[in-house]
Amino acid sequence: MYCDRCGEPGSHQACSAARALEPPRYCTHCRRRMKVQVVPTGWTATCVEHGELRG
Repeated sequence: MYCDRCGEPGSHQACSAARALEPPRYCTHCRRRMKVQVVPTGWTATCVEHGELRG
């Protein structure tokens, strides 16, 4: 499993704190950089391999 903020293996305390305010940038399954779109009502992050996340 990869960190959804920095893409490195594992989970990181600093990344977890920052993720409270921003959408994920990397897929936790395959480590690919995701396409992220932020709108006033939330965000979507899309991995080519694993689909879409919403928040």
